[in-house]
Amino acid sequence: MQHRATLALLLLFSIFLPLPSVGAQTKPANDKDDVVRITTNLVQIDAVVTKDGKPVPNLKAEDFEIYEDGRKQAITSFTYISNVSRVPSSTSPAAPDKGSGEAPPPGPIQRDAPRRTIAVVVDDLGLSFESINQARRQLRKFVTEQLQPNDLVAIVRTGGEIGTLQQFTNDKRLLTRAVDQLRWNVCSRMGVSVFPRYGQALTGFDWEQCDPFDDGTDRALHFILDALAKIPGRKSMIFMSDDMPLARHEEQTGADGVSVGSTVPVGPTSMNRGGDLQKITEKAIRASVVIYSIDTQGLQFTGLTAADNVMGGRPLPGPQKKSPLDDARPNNKLLNERFTLLQSRREGSLRIARQTGGFQVTNSNGFQLDRILEDQSGYYLLGYRPGEETFNRQFHQIKVKVKGSGLTARTRYGFYGVTEEEAKRAQPPSSDETNLALGSPFGAQDLELNLNSFFANGKTEGSIVRSFIYLKAGNLTFTPNNGRHDTSLDIHGVIFGNNGAIVEQVKHSAVLSLREGEYQQALREGLRLRYDIPAKNPGSYQVRIAVRDRTSSKIGSAGQVVAVPNLNENRMALSGIVLRGAGEGPMQLTAMVNPPARGFPANSDLQFAFVIYNAAIEPATRLPNLTIQTRLFRDGKSIGPMAETPIDVKSQPDLSRLFINGAVRLSSNLDPGDYYLQVVITDKAASNKKPPITQWVDFEVVK
Repeated sequence: MQHRATLALLLLFSIFLPLPSVGAQTKPANDKDDVVRITTNLVQIDAVVTKDGKPVPNLKAEDFEIYEDGRKQAITSFTYISNVSRVPSSTSPAAPDKGSGEAPPPGPIQRDAPRRTIAVVVDDLGLSFESINQARRQLRKFVTEQLQPNDLVAIVRTGGEIGTLQQFTNDKRLLTRAVDQLRWNVCSRMGVSVFPRYGQALTGFDWEQCDPFDDGTDRALHFILDALAKIPGRKSMIFMSDDMPLARHEEQTGADGVSVGSTVPVGPTSMNRGGDLQKITEKAIRASVVIYSIDTQGLQFTGLTAADNVMGGRPLPGPQKKSPLDDARPNNKLLNERFTLLQSRREGSLRIARQTGGFQVTNSNGFQLDRILEDQSGYYLLGYRPGEETFNRQFHQIKVKVKGSGLTARTRYGFYGVTEEEAKRAQPPSSDETNLALGSPFGAQDLELNLNSFFANGKTEGSIVRSFIYLKAGNLTFTPNNGRHDTSLDIHGVIFGNNGAIVEQVKHSAVLSLREGEYQQALREGLRLRYDIPAKNPGSYQVRIAVRDRTSSKIGSAGQVVAVPNLNENRMALSGIVLRGAGEGPMQLTAMVNPPARGFPANSDLQFAFVIYNAAIEPATRLPNLTIQTRLFRDGKSIGPMAETPIDVKSQPDLSRLFINGAVRLSSNLDPGDYYLQVVITDKAASNKKPPITQWVDFEVVK
């Protein structure tokens, strides 16, 4: 069902017009580009052979044996495909432009040139604050030092794409910008650090608004694999996560309700995910995708640290009398719990890597991305003619053996006995290019589009997802019209729920007519739009918005995860945070001057605003009793909290929706870079004494 959207151009005017339908077609992949093929005449799979961890490229068909369900098959087709050009480049790398400080874009890649196609998937829904920073450092090195000119790479987040920067490209400038935009996600299943601190309450995850059992990571992987299936040839996925277990468990707490640093216990809240992971594996196999997983937890010290509060944890068994063993008990306990936690968190990503022909990197702070690249230098294609029993809709295990001392072969774990034709008939058709951009993180990305989406609620419109869209005006087509500059846009917004189902979608069309001054301002600062989508039901959603220039047919899309709380339960909740710099006018949630990049200078005031819903009312004063505390974070570390202060609500017209604004001083000694603002709200009037509610927003300190 389609709903009316609210669109506002945040310059000097607002426009509301209907959206026409858009039509386009996509090109199917050629058969010669297929790698994994499962047809009635041919089962073809890819295999990598290594010796001492190094690829071996010079084998023959007689060196291999292939088995289906333990039965040896006659190899009917065989070839080796190299992904790395053996001809050295005839030109040296281009020198940086002295004016811009950047190297010019690389030349186009020829379609038939050997290349590696790599989707780097950063699971920001399963990465801690400290791990996302380590991932950024290693990916910068990966992009600048390890990629070859013909490598096609895309960098995607499970919690939302990175706009125009997520398409496959060999342009290191775009990839570096994509890496720099990686942020910790407030709805991540992980907190600030890899391990919850012993004896301390859990922090970092908003348990009221984000569901730790909602597997947004799985949904994102399905989206990404569906998109990769439309790209011809063999592809690889590098999946980076702290938390991809075979089962989800409730956080373990002691008798006093504080964390002891483990998620190992089983019980009613334990959920086995083997079937879900099997679906991901099967989809990757049919899409010719090899998955390499990186356990971004890296090398971790599992014993007691200065941050662990032993006295605040659970009482330990044993005599009360002090003995030399007492000091060892907490450490031994944590060693066991944290070691088990590290192991369990990576079991799921290990499975999908092994079953698709890849491998997992563990216990490495360097992530071994160079080893993964080398493993993709080439592969063998092995084919055999299937028997009648192959297509019985049962799972068939595949095993490849290679002759020769010290040689190891890796290939797909197997496949279900369904032909490609049957599998394709079960997929819904994609009717136009705009829908492809919405449903695919690798859709058309001709427009530079940035997005900031968050939850809000109003008396008349109810719960909505409010999105601030930033468009680079130089990408759009403007036509002169009686001294003005006109551009026509189609905007399509979609909220995806569980299993990729569309929960809400809105379409809008607008003709923006700018006066000369407005046009020049748009060229300098970009266009800023506000776009609202109804969100009737609570939950965690993937929000995606595509914008199409009707004149040029250029398209840009972006997405983000947004949690919508259930306000009918009368529990306190927060909207998203809107930021402004000093001197930019009054604060409100219906406008925003800064684009989603959110850059602010040091030695200035960072103004923020948000709404508090369902605060408790004290009987004596008939007013809420709330306190606020703000913190700044950089690289996973707190720069220092401000004092907890009461919130004055006496002048608020609606006590069920409290509009809060404030400011944080960005001191002159702050280094340029990425920061987070955390707002902590404590409800002193709540009868059940629930823990404080937090909200986060990222921003950048600029020179």
